[in-house]
Amino acid sequence: MAFGKSSIHGLLSFLLLFSSSLLHHHVVASGTVTTTSIHHDVVRKPAPDAPIFREAPAFRNGEKCNKESIHISMTLDSNYLRGTMAAVLSILQHSSCPENVEFHFLWARFEPQVFLTIRSTFPYLKFKIYRFESNRVRGKISKSIRQALDQPLNYARIYLSDILPLYVKRVIYLDSDIVVVDDIAKLWDVDLQGKVLAAPEYCQANFTEYFTSLFWQDPELARTFEGRKPCYFNTGVMVMDVEKWREGKYTQKVEHWMTIQKQKRIYHLGSLPPFLLVLAGDMKSVDHRWNQHGLGGDNLLGKCRSLHPGPISLLHWSGKGKPWLRLDSRRPCSVDHLWAPYDLYRPNTHSLEE
Repeated sequence: MAFGKSSIHGLLSFLLLFSSSLLHHHVVASGTVTTTSIHHDVVRKPAPDAPIFREAPAFRNGEKCNKESIHISMTLDSNYLRGTMAAVLSILQHSSCPENVEFHFLWARFEPQVFLTIRSTFPYLKFKIYRFESNRVRGKISKSIRQALDQPLNYARIYLSDILPLYVKRVIYLDSDIVVVDDIAKLWDVDLQGKVLAAPEYCQANFTEYFTSLFWQDPELARTFEGRKPCYFNTGVMVMDVEKWREGKYTQKVEHWMTIQKQKRIYHLGSLPPFLLVLAGDMKSVDHRWNQHGLGGDNLLGKCRSLHPGPISLLHWSGKGKPWLRLDSRRPCSVDHLWAPYDLYRPNTHSLEE
């Protein structure tokens, strides 16, 4: 489900004028929006604890910018909205051609307040919103070591080639707990060299730990990586050739491993291991500076971690600890102060004081 520029303004006006209406949408093949029902008998007021954000400044292209769009996809979840807003601000602020950046947001639930928040915080932002049908993965998800990893929206990245419009040939997928401190065009311009996916690889990690002993003890399963030199990569920062993904039926390949996981427990994490099974050792490696990951600590305790040595273009709070939660609790890690300058959130009480 995509909202074009004109339909965005139309929907915004509709929501403002008819706050008592609830829209139900479904996705059709063309990516257009179909209104299936409108209810005028339910008055839905904004939630009293709905987050309020400061309006971001307008960022304009430089003189040397062409009209080539840079497509970025992220998920939209009200629980992670504060992180998403910070990520968007950081991307625009450090981009040499911010007006060329087009965002493609995936959400599992139609939440008008989230839409209105994005539009009011970033009035000039180019973005579309698409419905991800959670039922596509509900029967395929296996319980992992952390509940947040089991949410259907966490698997939406697998279906980008099905959801995004055909004019999107390449996309950068980003998690919501990141900030970019470099020009995103540098990542966009990476030469995929015929590969379907590009991401930073971490070959020093113990790759065997991402799968259970049952996987390695099964001769047929263990042969999965024959002819490849697999390394760990984090799926929170990826450059994807959408056409190659679609043509190579990579969605079905990832789903195949999810089906096996339901039959045999071959890994412990959520959507990451099936990506590794399909693509590790057969992708384009990107400089580590584009994913300084693990800043949220491990998936169970979320203890503080320090930065890895070397240059940094993207900071990623993967793991249990999120910077906005640790800052609010007044028990931040040192790295959380690097996220704070991009935080547009303001407590609801401010609106009463202004």
